[in-house]
Amino acid sequence: MKTAPDETQPAVVPERATQAGEASPKDWDWVERQVWTERMLEALEKGVKGGVWFSLIDKVQRPSTLYAAWAGVERNGGSAGSDHQSIKAFEKDLGGEIERLSEELRTGTYRPRPIRRAYIEKLGSKEKRPLGIPCVRDRIVQGALRIVIEPIFENVFVPQSYGFRPGRGCKDALRKLESLLKAGYTHVVDADLKAYSDSIPHSPPELWVPTGTWM
Repeated sequence: MKTAPDETQPAVVPERATQAGEASPKDWDWVERQVWTERMLEALEKGVKGGVWFSLIDKVQRPSTLYAAWAGVERNGGSAGSDHQSIKAFEKDLGGEIERLSEELRTGTYRPRPIRRAYIEKLGSKEKRPLGIPCVRDRIVQGALRIVIEPIFENVFVPQSYGFRPGRGCKDALRKLESLLKAGYTHVVDADLKAYSDSIPHSPPELWVPTGTWM
């Protein structure tokens, strides 16, 4: 019979513990290989000439990239956007939809559709959290953009960042926290900016990206 855990002792996060759906990448195993070839990954590691990346949009608009992004959208599920087109409805003419998206991106005529606003319950509060739901087609384009540019940004992100990064999650942050506690650190600073996304400027005077990349 198992003994009850001693709640006076801090819980230990096992070294191999992972979050639900969390992958443990080995080098660049998580990237989309039909986009990020060995040659491109080598350039990413060594640095490109002048720190400038060219010809990224042609990789976004490829049907193969859009199909890879569609797989992620289908897997995540979710409801329809402002055009009321569900994932199942989009799938009925998947080939035609992908072809049209690719052509719009190639010719520069692609325009994202309005976001559908929804409100979800906010834990521990009577307020509701606003949620923006893009159309399925726009979620695919967003996914294709992520597939192409994520490795470039990931290569310059600081190791202390754990949120919304491939192969990283709460368990990794807890392991780091545990190691810092063992090292003698005893203070934790918790900061939260209320309605941050609603209050930051959404029309910056110029587009900026991390040093060494260009889009």
